[in-house]
Amino acid sequence: MKKKKDNNIFSTVSRIIFLILGSILVSIGLETFLIPNNIIDGGMTGISIMASHITKGKLGMFLVIFNLPFIIIGYRQIGKTFALSTIFSLICLSIGVTFLNPVPGVTQDILLATIFGGIAMGAGVGLIIRNGGSLDGTEIVAIMLEKRSAFSIGEIVMFFNLFIIGSSGFIFGWDRAMYSLLAYYIAFKTIDVVVQGLDESKAVIIVSEKNKEISDAIMSRLGRGITLLDAKGAYTGNETNVIYVVLSRLEIAKLKNIVHGFDKGALITISSVEGTGKRYVKKAIH
Repeated sequence: MKKKKDNNIFSTVSRIIFLILGSILVSIGLETFLIPNNIIDGGMTGISIMASHITKGKLGMFLVIFNLPFIIIGYRQIGKTFALSTIFSLICLSIGVTFLNPVPGVTQDILLATIFGGIAMGAGVGLIIRNGGSLDGTEIVAIMLEKRSAFSIGEIVMFFNLFIIGSSGFIFGWDRAMYSLLAYYIAFKTIDVVVQGLDESKAVIIVSEKNKEISDAIMSRLGRGITLLDAKGAYTGNETNVIYVVLSRLEIAKLKNIVHGFDKGALITISSVEGTGKRYVKKAIH
């Protein structure tokens, strides 16, 4: 019982540390790269940057004003832990941008600011998402609207962000709006890397008449367990086995070499796998 309690405390403390670290990275991305060069982020953060620029008010204040109502409204739908983690991250971000506001920008090179600002933003947001939080109220709005519309959450968020970033062209100029779109894309891709990791798992399905030889080679040369699925050709009616294996994306090239070494005409399909444990990826299904 005590061990379980200690594990819960350690988990909570580590989560808080990563939420703070993520907020610091986002603050650095905003105040030392993007904002000094009139480049904005998407979502409520982008709206807050534009409102701060127009009114000369504190960015940290607008971040809380624009995001907090949506977190409170969506409390029941997003859960207590997510809401508290989001509020905590938002407060940390507000403090961070206020503290860094007097610090001059690191570079006046717009492209460098866009790239490194986007990376810092994406890394920070990715850490926060990995630890059960968020920094943007538009995601909560999308969750609430998704049930009442024909669009997915991702499509709704994308629409909001394109509208917000597009609107920045009227304030900062259209070249800055285009750089903002580039920074948003870089941040989006960085979030994927941080959340999923560089060692993202891939599920591979292989259709070949040499399935026995290929299966043996995969197990011996890659050390992966495989699953043989029963299959039947719709046209020929012939019964065969389809190979299913889960491995890291760093092993994809080696897998293709193995397969094509036995059958150059083999059909290989690859898809991303989410929520796969390392133990499963190593041993797969025997």
